[in-house]
Amino acid sequence: QVQLVESGGGSVQAGGSLRLSCAASGRPFSMIAMGWFRQGPGKEREFVARISWGGGITVYADSVKGRFTVSRDNAKNMVYLQMNSLKPEDTAVYFCVADSTYSGSYSKAQEYDYWGQGTQVTVSS
Repeated sequence: QVQLVESGGGSVQAGGSLRLSCAASGRPFSMIAMGWFRQGPGKEREFVARISWGGGITVYADSVKGRFTVSRDNAKNMVYLQMNSLKPEDTAVYFCVADSTYSGSYSKAQEYDYWGQGTQVTVSS
């Protein structure tokens, strides 16, 4: 079992930055990857970024590539999402996720076994 708790959400103006944090507890070392999803108002949940637990391999959605950076600190069992040049369309609840067994669909919500409760990010124009 893995428990995930996000923090760092808030309100920011367009062009600003936020850093989300995800604290993992339980057996995070058993996960092969961690990542972030988001769900905007009236939208489906969508993939944002993924990072492998051991190798530091990262993958990003095209909509955030070049603006967002996912990183992790294994010693602290933490995963981060640095979000720069934020846009109003980035407004969403952001979820930290963990993947125990890769099934080949890293951008699909079904790939991930554990989810945090989410943290709200609001970007105003």
